[in-house]
Amino acid sequence: MEKTNSPFVSAYLRFLQLAKVIQALPDGMEMDANEKALLQAVVLRWYENQPMTVREAIALADLGSPATLHKRITRLREKDMLSTLNLEGDRRAKFLIPTQRTLDYFSHLGQSMQVAHQELPA
Repeated sequence: MEKTNSPFVSAYLRFLQLAKVIQALPDGMEMDANEKALLQAVVLRWYENQPMTVREAIALADLGSPATLHKRITRLREKDMLSTLNLEGDRRAKFLIPTQRTLDYFSHLGQSMQVAHQELPA
């Protein structure tokens, strides 16, 4: 089978190579694809200044059942990828927010994208 000559395919595949290297967390813990999808959904909402509550996260039916999503949230918290925040005066709603470790993880992914982009011909 012939390799493609498309610089865009090459850049994306290079990004996947770089991302694969950093997707393992520094202490050897790994996230499965489902945990990554949940983390991305939560962090994207946080980035849009609309932090997701635990209740909203476990209602993401396309990512799993409520019980399964609750377990994933617990695992992400144990891996120090998510933390919770209560608003003052309302202890019922727990908001999911990324930790510094998560922000560092996405920073490394962004750097990989930058490297792959720089390899594109002008």
